[in-house]
Amino acid sequence: MSMFSSFNINASGMTAQRYRMDIIAENVANAETTRTKDGTPYRRKMVTFEEKDSKTNFKHILSKSIDQYSGKGVKVHGVYEDTVQDFIKVYDPAHPDADENGYVLYPNVNIVQEMTDLIDTTRSYEANSTAFTASKAMALKGLEIAE
Repeated sequence: MSMFSSFNINASGMTAQRYRMDIIAENVANAETTRTKDGTPYRRKMVTFEEKDSKTNFKHILSKSIDQYSGKGVKVHGVYEDTVQDFIKVYDPAHPDADENGYVLYPNVNIVQEMTDLIDTTRSYEANSTAFTASKAMALKGLEIAE
């Protein structure tokens, strides 16, 4: 693994975690949104990651078999709507989005869950940042030795 591979791995981790923070912020901002463009309540979004993988050519397959334990970083695999948790049903007949029985469907966003995910994301970002800083310090020490 080259010296710059660690920079790329850590940078990709920070970028992915930053994107996850943006999605969490979107969830929190829409926690009370009862009507979207399609007329339904906002549905919580989740981010999934996967390992960065370049191409599936011969060079990639050969290098992967030779160096199967080195990482390439992480990338966002997708953003999915949470269809497992149901919307929250609240009785509020005065609400403009109430149905004929007086119930309003609120988004399936749980603020406690979002804050927990935000803490997890922040810690992951900080870990990648710390590893990036350590890699940079090692590279600078290597340059001092070479002088």
